[in-house]
Amino acid sequence: MNYVVIVAGGKGLRMGGDVPKQFLLFGGKPVLMHTIERFHTFDAQLQIILVLPPDQQDYWHELCLAHHFKLPYLLADGGATRFESVRNGLALIPNDAQGMVAVHDGVRPMVSVKVIERCFAMACKTQAVIPVTPVVETLRQIMPDGASQTVNRDAYRLVQTPQTFDLQLLKQAYQQPYSTAFTDDASVVEALGMQITMVEGNKENIKITTPFDLDVCERLWISTHSAAQ
Repeated sequence: MNYVVIVAGGKGLRMGGDVPKQFLLFGGKPVLMHTIERFHTFDAQLQIILVLPPDQQDYWHELCLAHHFKLPYLLADGGATRFESVRNGLALIPNDAQGMVAVHDGVRPMVSVKVIERCFAMACKTQAVIPVTPVVETLRQIMPDGASQTVNRDAYRLVQTPQTFDLQLLKQAYQQPYSTAFTDDASVVEALGMQITMVEGNKENIKITTPFDLDVCERLWISTHSAAQ
């Protein structure tokens, strides 16, 4: 069986409101519901594990009732760090389970099904996969003395989720002690000495952190659904 751990622990501080960003609405329902639906569309048999802070779970259940959201999932408690949250989600998977597992940001609702497919397919071959997009703007590196210099943008990629791995590999990686160097799941796996494979992501797969991002998602959703009609 394959799995996805969807981590949604945001507080919404940069959104300028009291509602956590994963619960904000676009397209008539919360961001998080759109995200879950993307993975269910990819594979209705995929075991979805949702990680939410305990103090947000009652509100989430209320939203599910209000929006008649009935897709199946398991619920894990969010931790003090993303590392702890992912580890809590992985703990719901049996220790002897085999397959692939993706980890995805709950506030990336516009990931394409093709990207999800690409990540799982490549993970079956290489065990550790991340979706990336090219850097299209000029990059400058800030030096210790405050000066800056242009760097070769062709040597860099922007990293997205879902980051997808062999299940037993990721479970092993998350047995390591936490380090501030763990900025994403790939960095946790790299600490075991594993090489990470990159696949093409989709530029619409933005992470919602500001009101502008939410507006972009709304417009993308409208454009997609208008084209489908």
